[in-house]
Amino acid sequence: CRAARAMFSVLSYGRLVARAVLGGLSQTDSRDYSLVTASCGFGKDFRKGILKKGMCYGDDACFVARHRSADVLGVADGVGGWRDYGVDPSQFSGTLMRTCERLVKEGRFIPSNPIGILTTSYCELLQNKVPLLGSSTACIVVLDRTSHRLHTANLGDSGFLVVRGGEVVHRSDEQQHYFNTPFQLSIAPPEAEGVVLSDSPDAADSTTFDVQLGDIILTATDGLFDNMPDYMILQELKKLKNSNYESIQQTARSIAEQAHELAYDPTYMSPFAQFACDNGLNVRGGKPDDITVLLSIVAEYTD
Repeated sequence: CRAARAMFSVLSYGRLVARAVLGGLSQTDSRDYSLVTASCGFGKDFRKGILKKGMCYGDDACFVARHRSADVLGVADGVGGWRDYGVDPSQFSGTLMRTCERLVKEGRFIPSNPIGILTTSYCELLQNKVPLLGSSTACIVVLDRTSHRLHTANLGDSGFLVVRGGEVVHRSDEQQHYFNTPFQLSIAPPEAEGVVLSDSPDAADSTTFDVQLGDIILTATDGLFDNMPDYMILQELKKLKNSNYESIQQTARSIAEQAHELAYDPTYMSPFAQFACDNGLNVRGGKPDDITVLLSIVAEYTD
């Protein structure tokens, strides 16, 4: 009888263990994830929503690339001050983003190392046979399909938000040397080296975050964040009803348009004006700037 009871306990324990294991497995999502992404933007000195060569809005540039292991996207904001030296600021940001896109499409990257994408791209620019001058901020966002992890690298004051259930659950940190002077990648002429601000790609802030199906990822240049506080962005994102491309595109456009309007409102107390006041400057109004918005939803991967 004792032996029978012992056998029963062993069997019961075995069933409990099996149930726990199976329960754990059922909670693990074995599906691959992907990003459904739409872009919209406005160049400060160009007509609304008009793209220059490549994916450039004014001096901003962006890319969206897909590889079998990951979805990768990025934004870069060319530093406008180079125009005073006869240099087109969009050349640097545009070339940087196109190089990142090519590396991803060729599979020359590790999803968990977005700083590596920036570093390799920047090195290619430095070794370019055709001299390229300029500076830009950069933000790279990578979704690893299988691990469901978001790996990011942000250098400067472009950035991203992850929104879940109507709340910001993860975001980039802004990197500024001092007010209105963000970290930036630069290539300067020999006579200006040491004078022009230049940061290493390794200085980028890097994060890893586990995403869920339905998470919204908003990646943008400072033209958005300087003109729209979080609560306004979240209000617009409530209009996003599903994960089809048309709905995402419509919402991206709505966000970019609102930021563009606020940028030229002289009475509006923008986040940029608030930041300026915090730094002892008496500033009001929006901040006229190039605006680039990439809006993504985490969805189940379909080839």
